[in-house]
Amino acid sequence: MMQLHQDYNEFVKKDTEIVVVGPEDKKKFKTYWEDNNVEFYGIPDKKHSVIKLYGQKVNLFKLGRMPAQMLIDKEGVLRYVHYGHDMTDIPENIEILQLIDTMEIKKTEQDFD
Repeated sequence: MMQLHQDYNEFVKKDTEIVVVGPEDKKKFKTYWEDNNVEFYGIPDKKHSVIKLYGQKVNLFKLGRMPAQMLIDKEGVLRYVHYGHDMTDIPENIEILQLIDTMEIKKTEQDFD
């Protein structure tokens, strides 16, 4: 999550909102956000109801919730999903930013059709 925070301004330039869903309760989530000056949105999901909707896995042998990153376009269509196999299996920000560019190019091409 802090990886996303490091390039937050790059996401803003691409008109992209970051939303993080975490397994903590509201109080822990809020404290973390405030202590780390996180600028994007966070949703506490202690009961795992949101992650179940998107198929994110939990593996107790690998410290709990496996990382997952998703890109959802402005129409609400899921355009990209990466389910991590362990806590280090997270795409680099540059990969996500390039995917956003690709989505914008495709949208522009569709506008001309």
